Amino acid sequence: MSALWTSGEAAAATGGRATRPFEASGVSIDSRTVQPGDLFVALKGPNQDGHAYIGDAFAKGAAAALVDHETKGGPLLVVADTMAALERLGAARRSAVAAKVIGVTGSVGKTGTKEALRAALGAHASAASYNNQWGVPLSLARMPREARYAVFELGMNHPGELGPLARQVRPHVAVVTTVEATHLGHFASLEAIADAKAEIFEGVEPGGAAVLNRDNRFFDRLADAARARGVARIVPFGEHAGAAVRLLACELGPESSEVAASVHGRELRYRIALPGKHWVLNSLAVLAAVEAVGGDPEAAARALAQLSGLAGRGRRHVLPIKGGTFTLIDESYNASPASMRAAIAVLGQAEGGRRIAVLGDMLELGAESGSLHESLAEPLRQACVNHVFTVGADMRRLHDALPPAMRAGHAASSKEMAPVVEAALRPGDVVMVKGSLGSRMGEIVKALLALGGS
Repeated sequence: MSALWTSGEAAAATGGRATRPFEASGVSIDSRTVQPGDLFVALKGPNQDGHAYIGDAFAKGAAAALVDHETKGGPLLVVADTMAALERLGAARRSAVAAKVIGVTGSVGKTGTKEALRAALGAHASAASYNNQWGVPLSLARMPREARYAVFELGMNHPGELGPLARQVRPHVAVVTTVEATHLGHFASLEAIADAKAEIFEGVEPGGAAVLNRDNRFFDRLADAARARGVARIVPFGEHAGAAVRLLACELGPESSEVAASVHGRELRYRIALPGKHWVLNSLAVLAAVEAVGGDPEAAARALAQLSGLAGRGRRHVLPIKGGTFTLIDESYNASPASMRAAIAVLGQAEGGRRIAVLGDMLELGAESGSLHESLAEPLRQACVNHVFTVGADMRRLHDALPPAMRAGHAASSKEMAPVVEAALRPGDVVMVKGSLGSRMGEIVKALLALGGS
């Protein structure tokens, strides 16, 4: 296999100067995760300067380092600005490949939809949630020349952030999973969030398509925005009768779902190896995007039966406990009102012993934060959740809104809560842990995983 980047190609793309010839098999911006053969890009952030870690990168086998001044250690690609150079690497690779490109954004479901598209198309895709001003050009720079399909996740939490990312990715198909109440602290209204999501259409290639949620109340607003930016092909998905990719029926199980869908009039029946109505609806977006880039929806539907839960986004663990086992559902990566309701519904379908929710604050919700936390009480009751542990100042509102029998405990921090949850566990319990990343609910997940020696 040819090198991902040669020194000559990287120098031409960035306008930089190579001190010695090199061939790189990958690109990295984090010295802690550098792999042998990587081109290490020394970025300068608000708190760290990657140039301080060049020695660490070379010690781990980096092929070269992209820097803004000469230093010792190995081959260098010297440029004026390493961030601008990373963007140029991404732009050069995007222009050089013939891959059909899909961009995915939305208030919830971005990463899961991106990963399902990766599996359905055998596509190059952005790693983890590399969806910001560093992750997007990095993911582009990592794209193999021979890629037939590529999928990129695009995120934002302020107006004006998504447009520049979309113009870098230049997708042939733009997917907006949904528009919900996330990052409300940075927006005046839900309409403003929808308009910010619509910035993805700024980058769509001529003749491209927009895959939009027909069930979302902002469908018309998004469709109008797409057309205003020259995207004439709108592909609606959802349960709505007007959806081109439409849900006909589904049977939700505790660990999977059986689905019947119409894809432009052709009926498909398939299984999704993950539970929850949200995954059923995301699968419709996947089939719509696959068809829009000329892929095979039937093959994509078959691939959905092989999906596995993502770390922090629904991955399940069966762990030992005295007298038996318990099940941990790890939803600790992030949270919004919509994703909380979806995770609670999945917990409600769980079979076994007690259903336990361990919930941390949902952040960036602005003035409505307290009432949005309190509003989770009803979904928890409907899901027949037995016990709810809450963490954080805003989650106190939920704790107080719950029936006394459901209140299992409240703590100011996840560190305080972890031993409380451990002490409460019984064989057969199903425990779901969820909260915004800043709530550090992952600490509780780590503590519970340690019970199984993980």
